[in-house]
Amino acid sequence: MITIDWTHFTPWMSLAGGVLLGLASALFILLNGRVLGISGIVAGLMRPRTGDTGWRLAFLLGLLAAPAVYALAGTLPEVRIDAGWGVLVIAGLLVGLGTRYGAGCTSGHGVCGLSRLSPRSLVATLAFMGTGFATVFVVRHLFA
Repeated sequence: MITIDWTHFTPWMSLAGGVLLGLASALFILLNGRVLGISGIVAGLMRPRTGDTGWRLAFLLGLLAAPAVYALAGTLPEVRIDAGWGVLVIAGLLVGLGTRYGAGCTSGHGVCGLSRLSPRSLVATLAFMGTGFATVFVVRHLFA
């Protein structure tokens, strides 16, 4: 049975976040001609090209600075991770592996690719979501 935790249900904050993501993605592709995918931005730092490093570093620093700026405006939400370090490391490695095999990450395919009606991004996003659903089912119902 699926239930909603109404004390932590935040539809307006989620909507605002989605609008900001969509706006940022649209502006990024319109102004730079590039897809706003985190894995591609980070990968570009691993093999830098002339004149390409500054905006990538600024983008990543913005991602890291955003929680600090948010903390100035309000209270940061409580962070609760129900997994040990081993699980987190394995999960991170699997996400990185999937990102390489899928030629992009969830932000690149799910946000930018789908908005451009990319068939490859549709398949990738369905694979991400299906794998996530299956993983949650196995961990919560078969290993519980």
